Amino acid sequence: MAVSITTPAALAASENVIKKPMPIKAVVLAMFEHGEVTGDRPGELQLWLERGGLDNKIDFPLGEHDIYTNNEGVLVICTGGGVPNATASVMALGMDQRFDFSDTYWLVAGIGGGDPSDVSLGTGVWAKHVVDGDLLYEIDAREIPKEWEYGLIPLGAYKPNQESTGWTVDTIHFALNEPLVDWAYNLTKDYSVADTPAIKEFREQYVNFPNARKKPFVTMGDTIGSSKYWHGELLNNWANDWMHLYAGPDSEFMTTNMEDNGTFTAFGRLARTGLVDKERVLVLRTVSNYTHPPKDKTAAWSTTAPYPDGGLPAIVAAFEMGTIVIDNLVQNWDIYQDAIPGSAEAAALAKKK
Repeated sequence: MAVSITTPAALAASENVIKKPMPIKAVVLAMFEHGEVTGDRPGELQLWLERGGLDNKIDFPLGEHDIYTNNEGVLVICTGGGVPNATASVMALGMDQRFDFSDTYWLVAGIGGGDPSDVSLGTGVWAKHVVDGDLLYEIDAREIPKEWEYGLIPLGAYKPNQESTGWTVDTIHFALNEPLVDWAYNLTKDYSVADTPAIKEFREQYVNFPNARKKPFVTMGDTIGSSKYWHGELLNNWANDWMHLYAGPDSEFMTTNMEDNGTFTAFGRLARTGLVDKERVLVLRTVSNYTHPPKDKTAAWSTTAPYPDGGLPAIVAAFEMGTIVIDNLVQNWDIYQDAIPGSAEAAALAKKK
């Protein structure tokens, strides 16, 4: 009689077949952390662990940090700062066979620079458009033709703010699901962002910028991602032009970041094979600093000026506003698993409850 021998490799393969992937209802994407993930100065991840109950640690060797879940099917990842880290981390997570992301909602919840023409410090901004600010031609400022305002030129164009007439790439503009963004905004629009003496004092410098001098608020506006931490009034003009050029005249540049273009490039790849649904993605950027200085300061000064309160009011706002959205998704999972918030299908299901 033949003897059957089960090898360790065969046992592992059998376990992989039997064990089903963990279904994930929502993923929160934080981008950076200071020091340890708990117990010290918080970055974008820490509050989700300490206050949000996402404390089930899961090893994630392909990431910058381990990932964390709760028993409600919510996962948080800290991608690492910058476009390459965000792209690699989101791709690695999306392809991780331990999880099922087919019905998952994704929430980018992080801080960013804000255009003082539109926003104040601490303001929460929901985006309908993400635009890449890296894929372009650039010449040194000392060699810019005198008739040009800045030296950043679209790929396939011949001067700034000109539509491409030649070669380009298709990963510059990413449009989000507008009804979903409207839903998230309406959920959070009455959230009271904490004001502090430090951010109040800093914003008072922005004479002739009425929105920059307001108490922090919640709004909708679009975001540009780039590896380069750009700054200054002229580059802020470029950002407004760039947004309209790629996302259309109804778009409105309000925030900057250093990851979202990479994150959305990864989403596009993952969506090709049904690993994620890119219609289920939200981007919330809360304003930690302004994108250009007040009139009496230089761009060099404000580029490296400390964030008021270390950016903590914006970090707290991203966590608290994000929590409102995540909790609503989980509490209404019987609707939102199959129907996206803001859709007619979701409204019809809600009436039947």
